[in-house]
Amino acid sequence: WSPNGTVPTADPACLREGINDLHRPVMIVDDDGTLSLARGGQAILGDGESFDALPIAALAPAVRVENLGDPRFCEDHGIKFPYVTGAMANGIASEEIVIAMSEAGMLGFFGSAGLRPERVTAAIDKIEAALGNKPYGFNLIHSPNEPELEAGIVDLYISREIKLVEASAYLALTLPVVRYRVHGIHRDVEGNVVTPNKIIAKVSRTEVATQFLSPPPDKFLDQLLQSGDITADQAEMAREIPMAQDLTAEADSGGHTDNRPAIALLPTLISLRDRLQAKFNYPNPIRVGAAGGISTPTSAAAALAMGAAFIVTGSVNQACVESGSSDKVRQLLAEAGQADIAMAPAADMFEMGVRVQVLKRGTMFAMRAGKLFELYRRCNSLDDLTPAERDMLEKQYLRSSLSEAWESTKAFFQKADPSQITRAEADPKHKMALIFRSYLGQSSRWANAGEPTRVVDYQIWCGPAMGAFNEWVKDTFLAESENRKVVTIALNILYGAAVTQRINNLKSQGIRIAPELCRVVPRQANELQKLISL
Repeated sequence: WSPNGTVPTADPACLREGINDLHRPVMIVDDDGTLSLARGGQAILGDGESFDALPIAALAPAVRVENLGDPRFCEDHGIKFPYVTGAMANGIASEEIVIAMSEAGMLGFFGSAGLRPERVTAAIDKIEAALGNKPYGFNLIHSPNEPELEAGIVDLYISREIKLVEASAYLALTLPVVRYRVHGIHRDVEGNVVTPNKIIAKVSRTEVATQFLSPPPDKFLDQLLQSGDITADQAEMAREIPMAQDLTAEADSGGHTDNRPAIALLPTLISLRDRLQAKFNYPNPIRVGAAGGISTPTSAAAALAMGAAFIVTGSVNQACVESGSSDKVRQLLAEAGQADIAMAPAADMFEMGVRVQVLKRGTMFAMRAGKLFELYRRCNSLDDLTPAERDMLEKQYLRSSLSEAWESTKAFFQKADPSQITRAEADPKHKMALIFRSYLGQSSRWANAGEPTRVVDYQIWCGPAMGAFNEWVKDTFLAESENRKVVTIALNILYGAAVTQRINNLKSQGIRIAPELCRVVPRQANELQKLISL
């Protein structure tokens, strides 16, 4: 390195400034035994001589934040940054989050799960009015206990031309999700298969991932062919495409989760993707992103270093002012530590024993939900409950008699799915399950509404990422829940991941960097936009 009139510096403040300036490479030179930051001057890589030249000890190139991950992901979805906000159910991933993310060059999914079609329709209207043709997506959740609801949501998405969904909580492929994927499939003038409807599948198991990484099953294509939803030509085209063009490896997340460690899950699914790509030889290789546990620059940088094409956040978005949750929930999340979480039975898959990860700090939901499942497994009907158990349910959980709880539950299903009532009247155990599920379902709505009389019953989906985020932002402006905005958090995580990448690059070349210089301090959104933009 030739200084050309400039002077290298060993000042830590200057090194921090150099690392934080993503638009310029960081060059460390050996200045007579002192490792110093080179500023300006001229670098010669390879043969070259100069009387005042200093040897280059390490070099970290400039970084464009939009180049993190796989640029094809951004190109295909029409976004600038490889950052996605996942679809937290019951509208927690709100219209406001989706709109804010899209306008900032990122991708957001509306949390349709748990909502009736009319509420999802209203969300479509609002988001379409705000964004027009800008990118956005909606959730499609597996609903084994309400198959008609899943089918109805697909009908809605097809009729409203929703072109991108996040498919989540699937145990196996269903006819509705296959129908969504192949709807409108055709060939372009060059003979390439074009699929208007795209799926980003969120999975945590290899057996489920394999189904989304493979073409649609023949049994479903045959059913769609017989029903007239597709033609014979379209069925043949469908055999050339994967069910999902993108796959999200969902590790230890809030809500439905298998508590998989990201450091093992992500490379496993990438390897599986590579194997199936070799088998099916898709023209457009599938991309694999990472979710679960991502809430800091370090976790994002780690996921990207492992090969994630994009990153997905969840718990931290619920803590933002734009979320569909309540101020009380946001405050509880802002106080959460990594150990303040627990697993509890899921309302939508209660009878199957499927569990969700929730916040336990400040609520009794996890304990109470666990008790309900224990009673369901032991008892064949409400008549099998002991007087003490009945009294506990009526006074503490339901706050009504069991007969009144059944009447309100029946009124709900009269509109949602009357077949459930018919089944319950013939099967006392199913009747008990529906009453228990009504408590579980309402608990998340009480939390979203901030119902003051039901704080102990709040069901707040949350993973350990929330505690990691709170530790990172401690003693900064983001420590306060009212300052947390989705775009501000997203830009901080992306920018911080790029800075962390440069620090690790220098470390890998033998440069020792003081811990205080490695800390990425949260910044305001307007400052970050200047640091990120070219």
